Amino acid sequence: MAILKHLTSKNADYGEAQRYLMFQHDESTGKPILDENGDLLPREEYCLDGLNCNPFTFDAECLELNAKYHKNQNYSDVKSHHYIISFDPKDVSECDLSGEHAQQLGVSFAKKYFPGHQALVCTHTDGHNGSGNIHVHIVINSLRKFDVAQQNFMERPSDCRAGFKHHQTRNLLLHLKQAVMDMCHDENLHQVDLLSPAEKKITDREYRARLRGQTKVTANTTLSTTGTVPIRSSEYQTQKDYLRNSIEEAASKTVSFDEFEKYLLEKFKIEVKMSRGRISYLHPDRSKAITGRNLGTRYEKNYLISRFAENAAASPDLRNHKIQLRLVLDLQQCVKAQQSHAYARRVKLTNLQQMAQTIAYVQEHGYNTRQDLLADFSNAQSQVHEMSDTLRATEQALKNVNQQIHFTGQYLANKETYRQYLKSNSKKRFRQEHSSEIALYEAARDTLKKHSDGGPLPSMKALKEEKEKLVSLKASQYETLKNLRCYQKELKTVCSNVDMILGNVSAHRTDQQKTTEIS
Repeated sequence: MAILKHLTSKNADYGEAQRYLMFQHDESTGKPILDENGDLLPREEYCLDGLNCNPFTFDAECLELNAKYHKNQNYSDVKSHHYIISFDPKDVSECDLSGEHAQQLGVSFAKKYFPGHQALVCTHTDGHNGSGNIHVHIVINSLRKFDVAQQNFMERPSDCRAGFKHHQTRNLLLHLKQAVMDMCHDENLHQVDLLSPAEKKITDREYRARLRGQTKVTANTTLSTTGTVPIRSSEYQTQKDYLRNSIEEAASKTVSFDEFEKYLLEKFKIEVKMSRGRISYLHPDRSKAITGRNLGTRYEKNYLISRFAENAAASPDLRNHKIQLRLVLDLQQCVKAQQSHAYARRVKLTNLQQMAQTIAYVQEHGYNTRQDLLADFSNAQSQVHEMSDTLRATEQALKNVNQQIHFTGQYLANKETYRQYLKSNSKKRFRQEHSSEIALYEAARDTLKKHSDGGPLPSMKALKEEKEKLVSLKASQYETLKNLRCYQKELKTVCSNVDMILGNVSAHRTDQQKTTEIS
């Protein structure tokens, strides 16, 4: 799927854009990567073209044009616009997309939608963080150099005249997204609907914050292996991630807004607010709520209403949870019933209802003796214990696989640096300059060797496939355990009510005492 991203820059140094396109930069800090002599390292593979300018004198020509029209002279002026078209990684293997072809598409796109502007069009084939997706950068001077013909996407007459600035609006961005979708459709490339709101809306700011946080967590995990700092979670979670995960869990287990709000508040300390038909969520560590619109369509009111309806239709027990079996109360042991005759009458009526439901349950399930009922209850307890042990084993296996995935990524990310270290003439100096990368590599390598027991290291693809299987297995086992626990609780209630009906009050009191002691 190709996506379109738009950035603005107030940096008066147009050469910064040139350096970013032609030389290697650290993805986390945005700073250029230097060699041993302090020189910039060129990117391994890129295609670069200039429109209405020489790509290698883009900065000087932009400054000359700005001076000619006396524009872009203030600090607050937007000096350039940066558009990025990122193609799906599968386009390379399945659709034979090459860097040269992507560059041709980018140049045609820039000529059509940014006519008259000085522009740099550059294609990178490495992808963000080595993801391998081909993407095209289009950097334009915000000031137009030549007069052009009026186009249907231009909203003002001045949008086609020289000496006027690029007018970026929401409608123009929607038009450009549609153009990207049409381009991918014509070229038979993978594509999704860019105009519909995302189910999970992750902004560039949140994406960057997640990367920075994960880098710190990775460093902390590495230090924890040496005992320097306590072990913490190996996966960083933003506040929006916490809200999304919590909302999804609450939405899957409730059938109304009241239950939904109560579940979020009691379990996750998240307050739900409704204003003018729009829903928002207050994170426990924030003073300002985040709207469902900023989280994605899966967290807005309309989607939640449909989810509640699905839950109610799929699980009648969840919808009618108030009509379940309850314990028959012993009036002799109920202090409140002895103090209030009205309350005692209500308890008697409730007891009669529960006794009737209990008798119907016993007849429906074919229990002839109390021993048969107790045998099934004992069997249910054993099944709960067995399934709990099985679920814990699966969770531990999943934890181990997640740890291997984490360290495999760490291993691959720093493998090239370690290879350079082994080939370097001055290993001591190289290790001092790249101590953190080498430490991360060695820690990941040692951990992976322990997991593999001396065998070959598993591939990332195999680990992710195993993780998918374990996640599916864990969900299935958890659902089974939940049903077994409900069944065990149900049988326990029936046993207690049968004792009350048969007059075996002593056994019932003993069960109550045990329950009190346990609680």
